[in-house]
Amino acid sequence: MDCEKRDCIIVGGGPAGLTAAIYMARYHLSVTVFDDGTSRAASIPVSHNHAGFPEGINGAVLLSRMRAQARKYGAEIRNLRVAAMSRRGAEFVISFDGGALSARTVLIATGVVNRRPSMPRDKHDEGVRRGLIRYCPVCDGFEVTDKRLAIVGQGSNAFREAVFLRSYSRSITLLSPTGEHRLAPREVARLQQLGIAVQRGPIEINVERDAIVIRAGAGDHHFDCIYPALGSDVRSELALSVGAVATDEGCIRIDSHQRTNVQGLYAAGDVVIGLDQISHAMGQAGVAATTIRNDLSELSVLLR
Repeated sequence: MDCEKRDCIIVGGGPAGLTAAIYMARYHLSVTVFDDGTSRAASIPVSHNHAGFPEGINGAVLLSRMRAQARKYGAEIRNLRVAAMSRRGAEFVISFDGGALSARTVLIATGVVNRRPSMPRDKHDEGVRRGLIRYCPVCDGFEVTDKRLAIVGQGSNAFREAVFLRSYSRSITLLSPTGEHRLAPREVARLQQLGIAVQRGPIEINVERDAIVIRAGAGDHHFDCIYPALGSDVRSELALSVGAVATDEGCIRIDSHQRTNVQGLYAAGDVVIGLDQISHAMGQAGVAATTIRNDLSELSVLLR
């Protein structure tokens, strides 16, 4: 085990984790970021609602700039996946392939994983790159204004996404990937009121030159863009393994300063219940980093 104890280890190299690393490095704290390369931000072709980039910014480019900024101020970034986390007295031990590190505090910024529709991985990723498959109507609903849209999903989650997108387009279809929609009668009535078509599966999704083609039953349906509304999986396992409390949704429960119920353990970004936006994750990270700095100063005087 590396004998040097970190002030903080950050698990997650997305916008939240990297923002916190920049803050803490500039607070003269020793910080190591573990980044396994799976941040959802990396798959964003162009973000047009991130303030300060009027022409948009590619997600991978944004992360690259943030990594360079964190390193500039002394943060260490390791491109490794954390395998386990444990407690050793008042410290945390982070285990990974090839070793382990200890830290006074840990910030969990592991985010969530989108549940993808059933289709070949390469075709899915091509569709995302070309803007034919999108996951965040809050982020990019503006870009699909007046286009032919399909929401692929079931139940209330898919219903809410279809209703949200109705303010951007009149041409919306809610497609179930199976034979049922699992909608309440009031939801069915609301969809009818808004003119949102409802189709049952099973479905087959294909990426074509300028459109997404969904085969449902005997017919083909052409769309300019689809939004999978299949939910997501929260990556909170590490925090739960040391006793952190989760919400009913599986998100890590925190206080107003990003502290969990475990002393020395903090969380920020999409792993915490919230808006799932880059700007929101970065704001939480600034709060978390400042809280960690102040909490550490209570344990030892931070003088230079």
